Amino acid sequence: MKTTGETIRSSRFRMEREGDWLRLQGILDQAERRGMKSLAFEDARDLVTLYRQAVNALSVAREISLDSAIVTYLESLSARAYLLVYAPRASVRGGVSRFFLAGAPLAFRRSGLELVIAFALMVLGGVAAFALIRTDPTWFYAFVPEGLAAGRGPQASADALRRVIYDSEPGALDQLGAFATYLFSHNTRVAIFSFVLGIIACIPSALLMLYNGSIIGALAAIYVEKDLGLDLFAWLSIHGVTELSAIAVATAGGFRLGRAVLFPAEKTRKAALSDAAHDAVKLAVLAALMLLAAGLLEGFARQLITAPMWRIVIGWGIGALWFTWLLGAGRQEGAIRNRPAVDASTDNAFPESAS
Repeated sequence: MKTTGETIRSSRFRMEREGDWLRLQGILDQAERRGMKSLAFEDARDLVTLYRQAVNALSVAREISLDSAIVTYLESLSARAYLLVYAPRASVRGGVSRFFLAGAPLAFRRSGLELVIAFALMVLGGVAAFALIRTDPTWFYAFVPEGLAAGRGPQASADALRRVIYDSEPGALDQLGAFATYLFSHNTRVAIFSFVLGIIACIPSALLMLYNGSIIGALAAIYVEKDLGLDLFAWLSIHGVTELSAIAVATAGGFRLGRAVLFPAEKTRKAALSDAAHDAVKLAVLAALMLLAAGLLEGFARQLITAPMWRIVIGWGIGALWFTWLLGAGRQEGAIRNRPAVDASTDNAFPESAS
């Protein structure tokens, strides 16, 4: 039970500061209802000062064991003010803008080693499958699933292979569209699994990249055999440059997670994984956007444009645009982030006593 002295002390403490608390509460009410822009200049100017006074009062109230109702009130007031002063107020539009202007390009460049490894594994798988099938065509069926082969194989004629690329028969467009849908779904699954499974020491992602490359190498082997290598290259280029790059980007994100688990350095594995996830998630979102673009190219541009040279120019031109953006954007922000902090402020942390 409170003594008379404690009650008087609590009342005096409250009376001396209540005016500032009520003013801070009024500012918070207005800002939470109408936004920070609705605050008058004086209110916006005094917000931080009033917040600090409330935190100091909370610390004192806890120290001298004042009325618990005052402590609870000040905790609530300080927490609301903290969120208003320090919590990021990024709009969806601002978040999207930062992702395109800096977030994705910086994550891409910070993952250079993983990207190189992902592309190298894809090329290695392709070269190995190409060499094996050129030696023994029956290897084709070991690499290419029946649904993905769509009737193509070592025994297919040159005309049959050409029809798949140029849809020169009635009804071939529907067949090609179904095949394109299958191919897009297949590559999307590969990208998702490459990202997600990367956390398991990178091994499943590496195997998926080898496998995906082997499919391309297997198709290339049978088309080259029928003197249709350039036609296949053009057919793949118009959407494949974007699509295969998306798979490599997703795999690089998985590699970032796997590397954090395998080599956490000075951090705990949990902390290293948390840090790596920042870039990995951005790479996953980037890969999803690239796959969406590849789907549009596959669904429209490849059907409408049949000249091999134009397919190559468009595919690699769009690929150049992707890499120009990812290698060039956000350099100024990256330089600022890498600059050593010389005067780090310490007043942006919520006081431990108020937590």
